[in-house]
Amino acid sequence: MAAKQCIQLKESVDANKEALQKLKKTDEPAPVGNYDQRKQDEEKRLVKLTKQLQKLIMVLEEKNVSRDYNEDGKVQDVSQREQESGDEEEDDDEEEGSEEDDEGDANDEDEDESDEDTGTVREFITLGDFRSQQEGDLTFKKGEILQILDKKPDGWWVAENSKGNKGFVPKTYLQVFKMETVRQEASEEESEEEVEGMDETIGSSTRRKSSMTGSISQLSSARKAMAEMSATDALTTMGAIPTGFRASTLSHLLEEGKQYHASYFLQPELTPSQLTFKDLVWDPEKGRIQARQTRVSLILTLWSCKMIPLPGTSIQVLSRHVRLCLFDGNKILSNIHTVRATWQPKNSKTWTFSPRVAGILPSLLDGDCFVRSGSPSPEIGILFELGVTYIRNSTSEKGELSCGWAFLKLFDSNGVPIPIKTHELPLNGGTPYEKGIEVDPSILRQANSGVFHQMMTLRKQPRLLVKLRSSGSRRCDLLNLLPETLIGSLCNMHLLVFYRKILGDTLLKERVSRQNADLICSPFLATFPKLMEQPDIMDALRSTWAEKESTLKRSEKRDGEFLKSMFLQVYHDCAYPLLQCTFLRESKWAEDETEASRWKTIADFLKRNREHEGSLHYLLSPESIHEAFDISEITYDIFSEARKAVASV
Repeated sequence: MAAKQCIQLKESVDANKEALQKLKKTDEPAPVGNYDQRKQDEEKRLVKLTKQLQKLIMVLEEKNVSRDYNEDGKVQDVSQREQESGDEEEDDDEEEGSEEDDEGDANDEDEDESDEDTGTVREFITLGDFRSQQEGDLTFKKGEILQILDKKPDGWWVAENSKGNKGFVPKTYLQVFKMETVRQEASEEESEEEVEGMDETIGSSTRRKSSMTGSISQLSSARKAMAEMSATDALTTMGAIPTGFRASTLSHLLEEGKQYHASYFLQPELTPSQLTFKDLVWDPEKGRIQARQTRVSLILTLWSCKMIPLPGTSIQVLSRHVRLCLFDGNKILSNIHTVRATWQPKNSKTWTFSPRVAGILPSLLDGDCFVRSGSPSPEIGILFELGVTYIRNSTSEKGELSCGWAFLKLFDSNGVPIPIKTHELPLNGGTPYEKGIEVDPSILRQANSGVFHQMMTLRKQPRLLVKLRSSGSRRCDLLNLLPETLIGSLCNMHLLVFYRKILGDTLLKERVSRQNADLICSPFLATFPKLMEQPDIMDALRSTWAEKESTLKRSEKRDGEFLKSMFLQVYHDCAYPLLQCTFLRESKWAEDETEASRWKTIADFLKRNREHEGSLHYLLSPESIHEAFDISEITYDIFSEARKAVASV
């Protein structure tokens, strides 16, 4: 039966693929952005599904033997049923009066399945042990006889055991009770012991993989097929993660290239003619780059995440974090910014941000973010993806999962900005391109019709709390000096403003002519964007600059040119040597040992700098080992670094 279902699914996928190939952009009822790319992505997804289903069909039909139950409850091979097809009519006549839901052709598997799911049979025998996953589930052992009281469409039925206990049970663990079935179960007792451990872990995912776990005889085939699936599907099938979890969408985009990194959006954007800059314009009256107001310019505070489901014990969580970006429902419009969350072991379902710590707060933990965008899209909003980086205990395989996503639309249907207040956003399961998927459907399964129970159920739903704040006049002036589109940590905003000011001086004020595109010798411009991908070095620069700024006089702080020269000096004494040094371990995401080692190395380096009043001692020391010199360390190339203009949607 499972093989036939897979074949039907494969035929449906093939039909959708053919329809997709014939589809044209003019067939869409409304304009669709990035149509060709989305069509290619959808076609790749269908091809992948076809391959997975084909492999699963081959596993299930191995040796051309498939097991099913006839009207008498006996197990027989498909080949045997075909040989006995000549006697089917005679068998049907003999059994005609026994049960109404057993009428019809024995080879009609779809009809048999319908009889089993919706018929009048109330007594079922359990195929394996099942432990309750949550309150309301009914625990049972293999071979128990259960009375089915209500057959829910989601595959979780209400059952009562011989002791009168009631609860939810997965229908894939049940089989119509007949004496022949009991004899068959006894003969398979030995094979059941082999897969007993697997039964316990599959309980929470039977609704999604019911065709693979429908009977004990198919479990070994299912395990072979699981090896070909993606890591996320395997974890879901094993019950290690809730069914609404997915592989992280935003993390995958960050790994593809620099297109969604902050270092890319920090660079100036060229006009379509590529003869001048679009968002970097010189103001001759003020003698600096021109401030640019944008459609979206606000301060966002990540407050907390509540009732986030926990992964199973088979995986170890290395990092909990939120990735956010600007999104219009079709495509991402900005860089992807990441903020790491903290949590307490006693309440691990609640994530918090911006904890109170001694010293300067690491920017990776800073929940205060600035958001800028000039996109005219009426559907623009902020996409939040809650994620965890994990490692599997059994295989040491690392990966990243999405624990849910939320979307905060920034304008209403009339184009009016949403209120500046705290917003409580419900989390959705699946990916941002999937709708109507719950993070943990088991929560809704226990919802009652009473108002009180509904309120309690809503409180158990995963949600994200964020607060929108308007920027003050001083912050607004600084924000307007940043690129038109960018999301970043608020604590680093003044450092990015220094970069943009010095970039404007170099490209607009000091260049021989606007048409000159020669290489520019500037270690600062060539290396500063790299700090966006190494937040610990950015934190070192921020703390060093704060110390330096505290020693300046009030008149010096008002002198813009003097401040820029001091900032360049601090950068060359602090961040530039750290970027080129060999004693600093390579940055790796969510590795505690590596992160601790880098922090210690950076702290020791800053301490020596303070003792010797700069990094010159380290640079000239015979004990220091340096990487081979590369001209790219001091070279800024306008055409390779600047962004090309993209047409607005």
